[in-house]
This record gives sequence, C-alpha cells and structure tokens, in this order.
Amino acid sequence: MIHEFKKVLKTYAIGMLWLLGLLWPLMGIHPDGTLTFVNAFKVWLGILGVTFCGLLLYVANKSGSLNVITRPLLDTREKINIASSKVPFWVWWLIVLAVALAFPNFTTRYAQDIAIQVLIYICLGLGLNIVIGLAGMLDLGYIAFYGVGAYTYALLSVNYGISFWMSLPIAATTAAIAGCIIGYPTLRMRGDYLAIVTLGFGEIVRLILNNWMTLTNGPNGILGIKAPAIYLPIFEGGLSFEYFYLKKLYYLYYVALALAIFTIIAVHRLIYSRIGRAWESIREDETAAELMGVNTFLLKLLAYAMGAVFAGLAGAFFAARMRFVSPESFTFLESAMVLCMVVLGGMGSIPGIILGVGALIILPEIFREFELYRMLAVGLAMVVMMVFKPAGLIPAKRVGTRSEEKEG
Repeated sequence: MIHEFKKVLKTYAIGMLWLLGLLWPLMGIHPDGTLTFVNAFKVWLGILGVTFCGLLLYVANKSGSLNVITRPLLDTREKINIASSKVPFWVWWLIVLAVALAFPNFTTRYAQDIAIQVLIYICLGLGLNIVIGLAGMLDLGYIAFYGVGAYTYALLSVNYGISFWMSLPIAATTAAIAGCIIGYPTLRMRGDYLAIVTLGFGEIVRLILNNWMTLTNGPNGILGIKAPAIYLPIFEGGLSFEYFYLKKLYYLYYVALALAIFTIIAVHRLIYSRIGRAWESIREDETAAELMGVNTFLLKLLAYAMGAVFAGLAGAFFAARMRFVSPESFTFLESAMVLCMVVLGGMGSIPGIILGVGALIILPEIFREFELYRMLAVGLAMVVMMVFKPAGLIPAKRVGTRSEEKEG
C-alpha cells in the first residue's frame, strides 16, 4: 500500500497546489482591490481533507486492502447484471418512457424547466454524435446549426405566421443546407485542421446573426415568436375545433419529449444501418475505407447534414419555447458544452450521451448553492471521469481505434 501511495502522491500534490492557484483568484481578490488569503485557504483545506480521504481509499483498493469489502459488492453487482440481462431490452425502454410521461405530474415547474433543457440537449448531443462519434470528425461549430434552426422558425413565425409544426421540417432542411454549405469546402481536411475551420464557420454564422440587422434584427434579437399550437375538439353547440397554444411548461415538456424520442429512434436506426457502418469505417481508418469503395467525402457530408438536421429541430423548439432568440444563445461555449456531453457520456453510445447530458445539466443545478464554485465542482467531476473512464460513462459496444491513435 505504501508503494502505491508513493506513486500517486507527487501527482496529487501538484494537483492540489494547482487547485489552490485557482481558488485564490476566486476568493482572495475582491471588487475593491483588496487581497485576502484566509478564505481561500480554508476552503482549500476542506477540499484537501475530503480528497485525501478519497485518495487513501483509492490506494487501499488498488493494493487489495479493501477486497473484504469490494468482493461482495462486485459479486452483488454481477448478479444484478445477470438478472437484468434476462429482462428484454424493450422492457427497460418502456419503463423509462412511462417514467418520462408521468414526470410532469409529480414535479414542480423548476424540475420541468430543467427536464426540457435536458431533452433539448439530448437532441443536440445525439446530432453531434453522428459527426464525432460515428464519422470521427471533430466539429467545434455545431451550435451554428442550432442557431439556424431557431432563427428559421423565428422568421417564419413572426413574418409569415407559419405554425411551429409546419416550420419544423423547414428548419431541419435549412440547417441541413447550412451543414452542406459549411461542410463542402472543409471536409477534405482532417483532425485539428477540420476543428479549427468548423470553429471559424461557427463564429461566422454567429456574427452574421449579430450583424444582419434587416433580417435578424441584430443583437436585439427577434421577439413575439409563437408557441406550438394544436387543434382541440370542442363539443359546445356541435363539433368544432379550437386553436390552443401550448404555452405552459407542462405542455412544452411533452413536445420536447416527442422530439427527443424521434431523435433517439432516428439516430439508432442510422447507427445500425449500412450508412452508419460506413461512417464507422471512416472513423476507424478513412484511407482504408476509401480503398474499399466507400465514398468518404459524400458520406462525411451526409454525416454533417444529418447532424445539422437534429440541431435544427432542437433550435426550432428552443425558439418556440423561449419566444425570443438572440445571437448570445449560440456562442462557442454552447458548442463546447455539447461536445463535453458527447465525450463524457461515450462517443457513439445513445444511452451514454443521454446520461452525459443529464450529468452536465443536472449537476450544475445541484451545486447551484455553491454559486461561483459549482462550475469548479462540475469541472473537477469531468476531470475525474476522463482520468478513470476515458471511454465515457457508457462506452459504445462497437468502438475501434483510429489510425492516428495507432500511429501515436
């Protein structure tokens, strides 16, 4: 145990000193220009005590000192996995669907609002999963298609009075066209070069939305967007139909749930189709895939367009829910957040991405009481996850090694 402890002590000490260097500017520099050290040091000592206990447990587990405790737990987990594997997979999905349908009936408005955010990001995460998890292309400007879908519905609703349901396919098509326009000149690049170019195109789209005053109203945004609406039968004095706007969170939750279910089914079908396998072959080794007859450029462009479709759907719903859009909602930070959800959950894994979205949306809300430190706590949790589970929370079943990783 002492040998194991010595191996990690240096790394742990450097990490804690680095954390102290982060905490002091947050807590020691005050608006009036005064500098203090006591508060930051107290918080750091608390974190040091908790993490040191965790380090001792980790070292004891690695050295085998906790086998008396861990073996029964591992045996129990294995028995649970065996028992759960006997239940058909579709039964679990039915249980999850039943819980999702009943969720608004037993929760507050705050919980429903968070759930809607989770469902929106599920659509975004699964769309980006097509580009990154399946086709293996690093896209740092994905949020641009989210903005294109949102502004498409906003303009159609405000200027032409087109309903939300009619605008959904138009928003998806517009986002797909934007994906093809952006993807065509860039997809012959690979790796870091592709990431830099997609980042640049994402910023170009945001700047267009911010500066095209006559179309998008610039930084002022677009106000007065209509919420989704449905026709309800009315039986007073005969049968008639009333146009009912779904403005309450209770109703918007079910619209978001329907979009998320549609996205999950569509992405699942794509993953296990011939196109999905072609995308995976491109991800594993693009040169080998091209030699085997795969039209790599066309399929990469298709991956870009299909990912943009789901971002466009999510963007249209975002505009309908907020009833206001502005360029500030589509910054690079949003692209980075969606990318973190995909990587944290597990690239190529639908359940993993759903879990990653839930973690990165719900965890900051749990740590909201800590104000400035909640994002530090979430960032620390992500670092720990990437160290101990680099493949993600739920890795994909069919994951290979990329050619550049073999070369490295």
